[in-house]
Amino acid sequence: RQNWPAYNAAQTTEKEQVEMLLKSLCEGLEEPVRKAGPGRPRIRQRDAIFSSVMKIYSTFSGRRASTDIRGYAASGHITDAPHYNSIFRCLENATTTEILVRLIEESAAPLAEIENALGQFAQDSTGFSTVTYDRWFDQKHGKLMAHHGWVKLHIMIGTATNVVTSAKVSSEADSPLLPELLRSTAQRFRVAEVSADKAYLSKDNLEAIEAVGAVPFIPFKINSVGMASKSQHWRKMWAHFSLKSDDFLARYHRRSNVESTMWMIKSKFGGSVRSKLATAQVNEVLCKVLCHNLTCIVHAIAEFGIDVDFLKPAPTARPNLTLV
Repeated sequence: RQNWPAYNAAQTTEKEQVEMLLKSLCEGLEEPVRKAGPGRPRIRQRDAIFSSVMKIYSTFSGRRASTDIRGYAASGHITDAPHYNSIFRCLENATTTEILVRLIEESAAPLAEIENALGQFAQDSTGFSTVTYDRWFDQKHGKLMAHHGWVKLHIMIGTATNVVTSAKVSSEADSPLLPELLRSTAQRFRVAEVSADKAYLSKDNLEAIEAVGAVPFIPFKINSVGMASKSQHWRKMWAHFSLKSDDFLARYHRRSNVESTMWMIKSKFGGSVRSKLATAQVNEVLCKVLCHNLTCIVHAIAEFGIDVDFLKPAPTARPNLTLV
């Protein structure tokens, strides 16, 4: 059930705490060495990343978010308020992608103690529509058709807090990306179970899940072979699926939390992207994921009383922390 006092406390102080958490997170970024030369001094990388993420958090356009950005500079969260064009250039920079992915993973780390109590994780993908159109001539119907382009997000989440533990924006198919996101998650979390839908059913994925010491919960397809498979991991999951179907399905349906996570991200920060360039669209989606993780931390602070400082090795939680 929803802990309404904690929920209300988190909602009414969320923006203020997100600003402080993001500032602490960005302080861990190393400033690139730049040669002195003519022209105006470049904006600090920390300030550019902070401003870009908070611009996405506000759901405003770059120009309308300028008031908030100046307010962050006045409050000391950033050194100088970058121009909205500087924020656009930051989002259009390919280097920003790597930084945002790292920040997403680091932002999930404070919730490790809560997630490790269950050790249940789930993976899925979703699409964000763009402002650009893909056009083509449909030979079959003989008419011009058009549809919005889209950006595909792949995520793995912890089912206890809905925090995104690893993410990648790519048009690749779902199944091949599970091992990559799983390895990244296993570096910071104790992974005991991994659930995913039928699109992720493959021998390679089952082996990758078993390799990190976890149990896979991926339902079989109608035409799937059973004990005739040569894969030991496949036969083991088939036996669980066949002989203990109620237990298997109960654990598999923890996967519904990843659907909830996608809904949380889109409902709060929008299901589409404003940027037109491909790199900027990728970074905009990653900013949405990072904003979501920071809000998850705010709720965990209110509900579980965790102490979060990204400059410390690990957070602490209340000794009486229990999850059902």
